[in-house]
Amino acid sequence: MMDKMALYEKVFKQVDGDGDGKLSPLELQRCMAGVGGSLTLEEAEMAVENLDTDGDGLMGWGEFVAFVEEVGEEEKVSDLKEAFRMYEMDGCGFITTKSLKRMLSRLGESRSIEECKKMIAKFDLNSDGVLNFDEFKFMMS
Repeated sequence: MMDKMALYEKVFKQVDGDGDGKLSPLELQRCMAGVGGSLTLEEAEMAVENLDTDGDGLMGWGEFVAFVEEVGEEEKVSDLKEAFRMYEMDGCGFITTKSLKRMLSRLGESRSIEECKKMIAKFDLNSDGVLNFDEFKFMMS
């Protein structure tokens, strides 16, 4: 199995149409389409502009890696937010002992309120008896 940097390099070289070792916004847009993502030309231009460290209007290898890693982090946070909403259930912005017990029951894990309190207490960084999103994110890392 190819490591992620080798994979990034392979993708980078495939979309670097003119072989100059840099990606134009259009090449970046094609790259995202090639990996199942979507990026408008305007978004690609903004991404290149935001990451362009040498001011040439193009995205070099290091800048490309930073971009791909950032996109990956955004997807992880999005997935975590979705999972958090499943556990939170009440729309209050927190995972309570009751909502944790309910979700665990739905997953076939029957737990008492006391067990749920202990589970929450382990990651309840501000000791308020509930888990906010940041505490949940820490717990899942």
